[in-house]
Amino acid sequence: MKVVIDRASCVGHARCQAVAPDLYELDDLGYIDSDGFDVPAGMEDEALKGAKACPERIIRTIGHPSGKDWPLSKG
Repeated sequence: MKVVIDRASCVGHARCQAVAPDLYELDDLGYIDSDGFDVPAGMEDEALKGAKACPERIIRTIGHPSGKDWPLSKG
């Protein structure tokens, strides 16, 4: 599974890091410090929770084992 982040659109709510601190690292100013990453096995649900916590919806998940990537695709 992968996480893709639109880092330039981060406004620093830090909710992703609050719910998934082992995956979502912040810079010294409190903004997301990654453009994305491969999710370690067994941490897929934590990655999904972090993505869903972002009020700006700048975090996408791709390849969740359940098929429930975020944001949900329309169709």
